[in-house]
Amino acid sequence: MTDDDVAFRASTQDGSYPRPQLVRPQWADLTGTWGFAFDDEDAGAHLGWEGTGIRSGRIVVPFPPESAASGVGDTGPHRVMWYSREITDADLDAAGHADGRRLILHFGAVDYRCEVWVGGRSVGRHEGGHTPFAFDVTDAVAAGRTIVVRVEDDPTDIAQPRGKQDWLDHPHVIWYHRTSGIWQPVWLESVPEVHVGALRWWTDPRAGTVTLDVALSGPAAETEVSVELSFEGRRLGVASAMATARETTIVVPVAALTNGQAYEDLLWSPENPRLVDATIRVGDDVVASYLGIRTAHVARGRFWLNDRPYYVRSVLEQGYWPDTHLAAPSARALREEVELIRSLGFTAARVHQKFEDPRFLLAADQLGLLVWGEAPGTYTFTPTAIERTTREWLEVVRRDVSHPSIVTWVPLNESWGVQHIATDPRMQHFARALVSLTKALDPTRPVVSNDGWEQVDTDIVAIHDYEWRPEVMRQRYGTDADIRRLFDTVGPAGRALILSGDVSDAPIMLTEFGGVSFDTEAAEDAWGYSTATSPDDFAERLSGLLAAVHASEALAGFCYTQLTDTLQETNGLVTADRTPKIPIDRIRAAITGEPAE
Repeated sequence: MTDDDVAFRASTQDGSYPRPQLVRPQWADLTGTWGFAFDDEDAGAHLGWEGTGIRSGRIVVPFPPESAASGVGDTGPHRVMWYSREITDADLDAAGHADGRRLILHFGAVDYRCEVWVGGRSVGRHEGGHTPFAFDVTDAVAAGRTIVVRVEDDPTDIAQPRGKQDWLDHPHVIWYHRTSGIWQPVWLESVPEVHVGALRWWTDPRAGTVTLDVALSGPAAETEVSVELSFEGRRLGVASAMATARETTIVVPVAALTNGQAYEDLLWSPENPRLVDATIRVGDDVVASYLGIRTAHVARGRFWLNDRPYYVRSVLEQGYWPDTHLAAPSARALREEVELIRSLGFTAARVHQKFEDPRFLLAADQLGLLVWGEAPGTYTFTPTAIERTTREWLEVVRRDVSHPSIVTWVPLNESWGVQHIATDPRMQHFARALVSLTKALDPTRPVVSNDGWEQVDTDIVAIHDYEWRPEVMRQRYGTDADIRRLFDTVGPAGRALILSGDVSDAPIMLTEFGGVSFDTEAAEDAWGYSTATSPDDFAERLSGLLAAVHASEALAGFCYTQLTDTLQETNGLVTADRTPKIPIDRIRAAITGEPAE
């Protein structure tokens, strides 16, 4: 690695690299055209496809076969599918592979379970539709260069964490076309035998420290790990330690944080999304990373960012595109999505029923957007559903914990997967367990136990209310006493808001409301919670609801439903192609509560 490589600033990357907080300069992008076939009879293994690959059909990876962008565009139910691709000399050169190094094959996400072969050898299996995984293929590639992936995604399996993916053949109400198979980037890296496998950042501006937890791959005994921090080219701190095990913790003192009058110059916020660059060295392995220094907690009925009360203006983000479904059209599209959200006046987004591509979080980190990380739900409560939900949730918390933009975790939504939580103690125990496990992995962020209603041990009281009359909204949410009357009866959806836990000090947020349908494109089965008949009617309904929310003395924030139209769900502020339905300045005025410029 050259001096120029070491000087690379991860904070300024353009989003093309799939894993933005652990960056190596050499890698091979394996997206593009692959061989592809549905296998409705599940005969591929008998036909030897794991060795030969797919010679007939084609697909564009990483777009799901249900999407038009994939070149397949088949939205019907298919339980099994196969992919294949050759590793070329150019791929190995791009990855910087050489003798004595290990070749790692990475997948951003494959929905839902898969087995991977290289050169006819099985290199591993993975289960979990939203989580990344990787296999060491060094030995396998010596025998052959054909990558083969068998994917299984049963449309009828409601114990899978599937979020808004419909289990029926056609989208209905608030559910959308499925996203099966490979739907996030695939890439190759060549690494030294001892190398950085994973890392996590923790920041404590009050103590003036940044802490790195680094996990090493390969024999780690007596290996030095060093880290250097810088901000806009200025060194902030250095530290090192000898690794005696696979996981090592390094605390980096940051003197600039101890200046009580100037430490805020380094803090990350939506208004000032300052990012600190990092270089980590482990033997011959040198990787670039970045982090944001900030705190997020709740107290005194408010959400606090960097020890200041912060009013949250959020929007519900489905992360769905007409031509690519849950897969993003490109890294640029993810950045443009964040830019759009900010331009509309929002400071936050609740990514709904989806673990979003890490490149979206990179854009949120760079541009200053708070994010609520939410799990995709199952539709049944069984031991299998519990195990799958927990495993995938914990994997994503570990994946995303270092992003400063994520300020709240949401493991459950509207009792999906725990439909009888109000009366079933098992489901209550499960919700509490998810909260506790989340805080065991990450004690630095608040956790919403069950967004919408029937909450247990929640840090934020998150309420869903699709009332369309502004005067009713003013009556319900005008004062703290008005809202707490709902606690003693039932919430707007006819369910108890709080089942257990002390919420006397918790902030109260209206985390779903609005949902005004204004169908500008004559969508089939257009649907929303209320309906506007013209641009002016839409603007008046939007402004009236937002004015009622802004008038509340007690609410600590809100999340408007929703950003975009999505298939038959036409209650977006913008259309499916991201065109605002009314002038942006009118939307922004309603969202911010300030007059249009």
